[in-house]
Formats: sequence, C-alpha cells, structure tokens
Amino acid sequence: MLLGAIADDFTGASDLANTLAKGGMATTQFVGITADPAPFGCEAGVVALKTRSIAAEEAVRQSLEAARWLLAQGCEQIVFKYCSTFDSTPKGNIGPVAEALLDLLEADVAVVCPAFPATGRRLFMGHLFVGDGLLNESGMENHPLTPMTDPDIRRWLRLQTRGEVGLVPLHTVRGGVSAIGQAFAEQQAQGRRLVVADAVADGDLLLLGQALADHRLVTGGSGIAMGLPENFRKAGRLSRRAHAAASAAGPAVVLCGSCSKASQAQVAAYLAAHPGLALDPAALMDKTMTVDRAADWFWRQKQVPIIYSTADAAAVSGAQARYGRAEVAEAVEGFFATLVRRLVDGGVRRVVVGGGETSGAVVEALGVSSLQIGEEIDPGVPALLADRGDPLGLALKSGNFGANDFFEKAVQRIGTP
Repeated sequence: MLLGAIADDFTGASDLANTLAKGGMATTQFVGITADPAPFGCEAGVVALKTRSIAAEEAVRQSLEAARWLLAQGCEQIVFKYCSTFDSTPKGNIGPVAEALLDLLEADVAVVCPAFPATGRRLFMGHLFVGDGLLNESGMENHPLTPMTDPDIRRWLRLQTRGEVGLVPLHTVRGGVSAIGQAFAEQQAQGRRLVVADAVADGDLLLLGQALADHRLVTGGSGIAMGLPENFRKAGRLSRRAHAAASAAGPAVVLCGSCSKASQAQVAAYLAAHPGLALDPAALMDKTMTVDRAADWFWRQKQVPIIYSTADAAAVSGAQARYGRAEVAEAVEGFFATLVRRLVDGGVRRVVVGGGETSGAVVEALGVSSLQIGEEIDPGVPALLADRGDPLGLALKSGNFGANDFFEKAVQRIGTP
C-alpha cells in the first residue's frame, strides 16, 4: 500500500476513495479498524471511522490506531479526511487528531484544506464558502451536531489546537509548486504546524497535490487528494486498476437521515415519483413507530421506496428539546441500523443512504469489513460493492452532496432489480 487515509465518517471515506480511484489508484475502503492485512494489489487504503462527533480523546485514539495499521501496510503518506464543510465544534476533533498524527509521523507541518470546488466548497483568505455564500450562512449553522458558526477556518481550528494556525493564500498557490513549498517552509519556521491553504478551483488542488508529494501528513476534504495519485504515477508505481463493477442484483431501498437543505430537496424530488415513509423522531422515541411497522410497509411497496427522518431544523428541534439531542440522534441511527439488517436479511441487495451518521450506522449494522469502489454517481459519491456472501450494492451520500435526482440515479447505478 502506498497511500493510507483515515476518514472521520463513512460517507467521507467513500468520497475520498472515489477521488483516489478516479486518480488511478487501486483503492479499498475499510470499515473500521482491522487486524487483517490489506488485500494484495491495494495501492490506497481508506479506513472509515465514525469519529466526527465523539469526544476528541477517543477520536485521537482511534485515528492513531488506524494510522499505525496503515503504516504497517507500507504507507508512505497519510491523509486525514474530514468534511468539506469542516464539521466540528470548538471542542471538536479535527485539530487534536491532526496534531496527534503529526506527532506520530514525526512530521513538521501539514496542510489544512477542506475545499472541494466540484461541490461548491471553496477556500479564500482562509474563509470557507459553500456555493456563493459563507459557511455560516449555508444552513450548516443549524447542523444538529456540529453547527458551523464561523467561516474562518484558521480561527475555528485555533480553538481546537495547541499552536497557531498558518495560511497559504490563493495568490501563493497560483504561484506554483515552488512558491507553495516555500510558503510551507516559512510557516513551519514560524512554528505553525497546521497551515490552511486556499483553493477555489480544481487546478489549485492539483498544484497543492504536487507540492505535498513529500509531506508525510495531508489533511482536508477529498479534494486535497486530487493531485496525490499523480505523484505515485510519475514514479511509475501505479498498476492502472481502479474501479470495481457494480454487480449486485435484487430489491432496493433508499434511507435518509440527513436534515441538510440538499437532502431535503433530494427527498422531495424522490417522493414525487416514489412512495415514502417519514420517521417522526418523537414517534421513534415513544415507540409508536417500530422497525416491524416500517419493514412491513416496505415489503408492500411496488416501487423502490424511501424511508427518511429528513426534516427542517424547526421540526427536529422540538424532539431534541423534549428528549435530548444525543438521545434523538441515537434513536434515529439505531432505528436505521436495525431496519437495514431486517431488510437485507429479507433479500434487499441495493441500499442507498443519505447522511454521514446514518451511513455509518447502516454499514456497521451490516457487518461489512471492506468495500470495492465503483464508478462515480455524483461528485464525491461512488457506487460501492460489498461481498457478504452475495454482492451488496451501496451508495453512501454525505448530507450536502449530490444533485436533486441523486437517489433515483443511485438506485440504478449500484445494481439491477
């Protein structure tokens, strides 16, 4: 294995694996930390953790364990992948995990770049934009677990770290590989181990990728990995085997637990032509909605249905106020986990999931240990193939990713009826 990656959620892992596979690296996504060796021929391995919203100390522990396993597989470079909307809190995990990985790798400096222009995430003067607005005006300020209320990534990250945070501005990035390298050296000399790098277009990320060829640690969204495979290709070390073919066949289901604006639009678009079952968080908490009831409803449908807890912030906040934010989140994830096990045991072979936390709950519930990376469905979201005796097609979508017709396309792209 040449390149190893640690992702703080399952959709992010798929996003990064998709980027590396598109870049020409034979890529495997691993579900959690394993003691088994990587499969023969794996050039890039992405370990999917579920650490985005847990205590920083535990996130550090799991991330270091994953990094040590990747290093034991021969990895020469480690990528720490987090969300392109930098989902965290002032006491969050991104800074502590990045600093711990720097220490483990005995590295002096690492880039911080959540930019992903293909999905509208751009960094300019250290500020993160989503579409044509700042991060804190994108709807992310209302995220139920990680509300993002400041678009200045340097300032937000500084709340989580021991040291100062640097910046490589856009005009330096556009100056080319040599200018970028010099800028990182200057930031390092000033004692800044974590350095935010601006990027507003794919070309900026490709330049950064070239400049980071010798960096032991790279951190960011999946976009920061765009230029990394080329460094190994230039060295003649890639095999040209990247994508797996989606070959799952059987019934399908769409599940969505994200409450992002994008997910709300996608659910609405899918409901225009398909049956849907809305999960009221209050009904889950008081047990008036059960897995038995949802499963019975599913098997009565003639079209591929969607089962969703997606709602606007106001609708969700009432249940959170009554029962507790963490308790509601746990109930929703537990419901989806139990339901997907029931449906797959009953013959479902294609599962499309919206939402990072929901995706993590679903994959863990299915007991999948690794995933092959298929062709891209929408930017950042590949088709996935798991082998649990017979093939299981999956699509794991971050809440904010995908076009309005994503669910329709995903059902078709991960296999056949």
